[in-house]
Amino acid sequence: MNVKNWFGDDPLADDFVKEIKATVPWLLAAAIAVVGYYGVKNYRASRRAAASEAFVSAYTAEELEEAVSRFGGSDAGGALKLRLAKKYFDGGRYQEALDLYEALSGDAAPDGFADIPEVGKAQCLEALGNYTDSLAAYEAFAEANPENYLALSARLGSVRSLAQLGEREKALARVAEIRESVKGDSVSEARVDAIEDCVKRYGVR
Repeated sequence: MNVKNWFGDDPLADDFVKEIKATVPWLLAAAIAVVGYYGVKNYRASRRAAASEAFVSAYTAEELEEAVSRFGGSDAGGALKLRLAKKYFDGGRYQEALDLYEALSGDAAPDGFADIPEVGKAQCLEALGNYTDSLAAYEAFAEANPENYLALSARLGSVRSLAQLGEREKALARVAEIRESVKGDSVSEARVDAIEDCVKRYGVR
């Protein structure tokens, strides 16, 4: 029905039509915006759910690589990359693990996990035989983060690096320092014992 038929020849009809013509585009834009908002919101929620599912279910390096390819830019992307780096390391792909840890360093690290890439890099350097660099990385982390839950791992890593550089006596001296600092913590003491035994038995690995 023509809008003007509602009003007959009433001149108000012309004003009403003009108002409709002026208002409809704004209403349409508003409707599109609302639909778009909820569409994006639902898309993001769906994407987060899919990323979370991938984080839980991906196990092999290939599955994690695919998950990182799909969701690397999502909120779960950093955590997926950390899992992939660990998988690379466990599979002996140390350079690839190092590259990922380096990419996740600093501000690029997932919230609350900035420490993992730093220690991960040191472990990769050690595994690659770059003992001077791994020693420096371990020592820097342990010094900067003495209360961090990975501090002991870093300090023990520095012992391994020293031993593999042929610095057996320095390594054993550091073991003694670490042992004193963890006295009374049976789990930590056991880790120190294992490293000391390794250094004493094998010297340079």
